Amino acid sequence: MGHGFRTVAAGVACGAALAALTAVPARAHEPERRAPHWELKDSGTPEARFRGLSAVSRHTAWLAGTGGTVLRTTDGGDTWRDVSPPGAAELQFRDIEAFDARRAVVLAIGEGEASRVYRTDDGGATWTETFRNTDAQAFYDCLAFFDRRHGLAMSDPVDGRFRILSTRDGGRSWNVLPSKGMPAALEGEAGFAASGQCLVTSGPKDVWLATGGAARARVLHSADRGLTWTAADTPIPAGDPARGVFALAFRDRTHGLAVGGDYRPDQPSPRAAARTGDGGATWQPAAGPVNAYRSGVAWLPHSRTAALAVGPTGTDLTTDGGRTWRTVDPGSYDTVDCTPDLACWAAGEKGRVARLEN
Repeated sequence: MGHGFRTVAAGVACGAALAALTAVPARAHEPERRAPHWELKDSGTPEARFRGLSAVSRHTAWLAGTGGTVLRTTDGGDTWRDVSPPGAAELQFRDIEAFDARRAVVLAIGEGEASRVYRTDDGGATWTETFRNTDAQAFYDCLAFFDRRHGLAMSDPVDGRFRILSTRDGGRSWNVLPSKGMPAALEGEAGFAASGQCLVTSGPKDVWLATGGAARARVLHSADRGLTWTAADTPIPAGDPARGVFALAFRDRTHGLAVGGDYRPDQPSPRAAARTGDGGATWQPAAGPVNAYRSGVAWLPHSRTAALAVGPTGTDLTTDGGRTWRTVDPGSYDTVDCTPDLACWAAGEKGRVARLEN
């Protein structure tokens, strides 16, 4: 879910943070400055892998992962409360979208009835199942919201086209949108439920969908909340079920980033990053791409040029709008999310969760 406000104070703070990220080492007579870094937080659930992350602020964040696990913090990650929906232990939560500390919508993935949506209005004390897939062909991967009421979820192709689910009441009810405005899927094409970022929004109506698994890795764009779509090829390699675009991030309706590659650890991932300046109509490869498979990406708050990409082998930083990337941390993360009050969070395997600290 996109964040859209800007303040002078936030801009100044972001400038300081960006300067620290790109700073040269201090000279001997200067005080030592530690660059921003991921500070691990103890989630208390080392058995879970968190691919769903929704950062609300520096203090509040939600996690969703394996074993039907949902966690929430309201104190900056010092403590985490297990707010998992009852009876969900067999489900795989891969995406969560939170509106604040009390209201959130979580997506479980899988074939048939394994794909479900739940909503809470009381911080996870109680949950309501608001959608259960009954089509054996459908497999839901990601969800995204334009605002507190309007949102979409996407499924792998059904009858040759990606399926889009729509809500107008904050995820309390859902309807399948007509497929006539969706281009035909390529043979083998699907989405990747790797980070909750295969479907992303910017502004009140624009939404993008990332694909892989086919001969070409594509990004589909809709400017009318999912009714009609156009498809564009990306330079990220595909041609295999394990390759394609895994995550997208748009800082406005025109400037976006795509990352991905080949998720198999024994396979290289060249040209695994791309950028667009025309709303996804065309994509250019990064001149200095990320050096390995990356499953999550997020713009730094209030920055026009800086973003982070994460994956099992590390975190990369761009300070030129995605033209070049460099690795800044070796830790394993699957997903990343940043907030308007200048907080960035990351989460991944073995219960790992961290917040970016200066």
